[in-house]
Amino acid sequence: MSRQATTPDSAVPPDDPVTRELPEPMPLRRMVGPGVVAVGIGMAAGELILWPYLTALGGLGLLWLAIATLAVQFVINMEIERYTLASGQTVVAGFSRWWKGWGILICLAGAFQYVWPGWATSGSAVFTYLVGGGDAVWITVGVLVAIGVLLSVSKVIYRTVERVEVVKVALTLFFLAVVVVFVISLDTWGEGAKESVVGFGQIPAGITFTMLLSAIGAAGAGGVHNLVLSNWIRDKRYGMGAHVPRLISPITGREEAAGSDRYSFPQDEGSLARWATWWKRANIEHFFTFALVCLVTITIMCLLAYQTLFGREDLTNDPSFLRIEGEVLAAEVGTWLKLLFFAIAVVSLWAAAMGLLDVIGRVASDFLRRNYLTTSTRWTEARLYLAVVWAEIVLGSIILLAGFSQPLGLLIISTCAASVVTLLYSILLVRLNIRDLPAAIRLRGWRLGGMLAAIGFYGFFAVAMVVTQLQRL
Repeated sequence: MSRQATTPDSAVPPDDPVTRELPEPMPLRRMVGPGVVAVGIGMAAGELILWPYLTALGGLGLLWLAIATLAVQFVINMEIERYTLASGQTVVAGFSRWWKGWGILICLAGAFQYVWPGWATSGSAVFTYLVGGGDAVWITVGVLVAIGVLLSVSKVIYRTVERVEVVKVALTLFFLAVVVVFVISLDTWGEGAKESVVGFGQIPAGITFTMLLSAIGAAGAGGVHNLVLSNWIRDKRYGMGAHVPRLISPITGREEAAGSDRYSFPQDEGSLARWATWWKRANIEHFFTFALVCLVTITIMCLLAYQTLFGREDLTNDPSFLRIEGEVLAAEVGTWLKLLFFAIAVVSLWAAAMGLLDVIGRVASDFLRRNYLTTSTRWTEARLYLAVVWAEIVLGSIILLAGFSQPLGLLIISTCAASVVTLLYSILLVRLNIRDLPAAIRLRGWRLGGMLAAIGFYGFFAVAMVVTQLQRL
C-alpha cells in the first residue's frame, strides 16, 4: 500500500469521498477468506446447539426456515460488501454519517449480543464431557483470557482470526463427511427432503416464536456479526478497501497513519468493468464459502439430531443433550465417534467465541475512532479494539462468576438480540446503498426486492415474538 493511500486528506470535507482508482480485481482464489471467517464464527451455536435442539423437539419440519434464513442473509451480506467494495468505508461508519446515534445503537446492540458468553460456556460444557469433568465456569474464564491474549499479540489480527476459522471449518466439514458415511440413514435423508417441501411455512408443535427468532438469529451469521464483513473484506483488500490501513496490533505491529476512509472511483468504462469483476467474484466467494457451507452444516447436523435424539423424553433445555447425542453415537458406531463429536464441538464453539470478540471489537473501535477520537494520538483504532475486547472479556467473566452460566439461556438471549438488530440495519442498508452510491453500482432490481423481503422476514418474527410475550403477560 502506498503512503499516499494512508495520508490524511485534511483538505477534504468529512462527508465528501476522496477519488482514487479502483484496484484491479484480485484472483478469486486470493479473495477466499471473509466468507470463511463469517461461516467459521457463525457455524457454532446455531448449527451445533439451537437448530439440532429444535429438531430433537419438533422434527425436521423447520429445515425450510433455515434455508429461507440463509437466502435472506446472503442478500443482506452482499449489500454490506457492496458498500465497502465501492467506498472502502464500513457500513456502520456509513450509517453514522447521517446520525451518530445509529452507530451508538449498533455498538450497544453488539455489546449486549456478545457480552453473554454463551458460545464459550457451551464449549466448556462440552469440554467437560470430553475430559470427564471440571468446572465449566472457570474453564470458560480461562478460555476468554487466552483468546484475549492471542488477539492482543497478533500482528495482523484479521489473519489470525482467518486462520483459526479456516481450521475450524475444515475440521467441521471432515466430521460432517464422517457422519454422512457412518450414521445418517437413507430414511432420514428422505424424511428431511419430504419435510423441507411438505412442511414449508409450518411450525412444529412446541416451538415458540422466541425459539424461532433465536434460531434465525443463529443460522449462519446474525446481528452485528454480519456487519463486520465490511471490516474483514477491507482488511482482505477488496476493492476500495485497499486504500484503507488494516487493523494492526499496537503491541506487536507497526501502526499506520489513518487517512480518509471513504473513497469513490471514476465512473468510466474501465472502472465499471473492474467493478463488475469485483462484484461477481465477491458474490461467488460468499455463496460457496458462507451460504453453501452453512446450508450443508445445518442440514447434516439437524439430520444427525433427528436420527439420534428425536422422540426421546429425557432431553433438557441445556447442552447436556449433546452428551446424550454423543452416547448414542458411541453406541451405534463407536467411542471414537463420540470423542470426535465432542472435540469438534469444543473447537467450533471456542473458535466462535474468539471471532465474536473480534466482531464487537472491530465495530466499536471503528465507530469510536471515526466519530469521537479522530485526532487522538493515544486512542488509535487498534488500542480501542483491544480495550473493547478486554472489556467484553471482563464483563463476560463477571456474568459467569455471578452465577448466570446456563449456556442455552445465554445463547437464546444473544441470538434473539441478533435477529432484532439485523432487522434494524437491513432497513438502513437499503437507504445507504441507494442514496450514497453512484447510480451505476447502487442497490436496485431483484437485489432491492430481496432486501425488502429480508426486512419483512425478520420483521414478522420479531413482531410475532413481541405479541406472544405480551399475550403471556
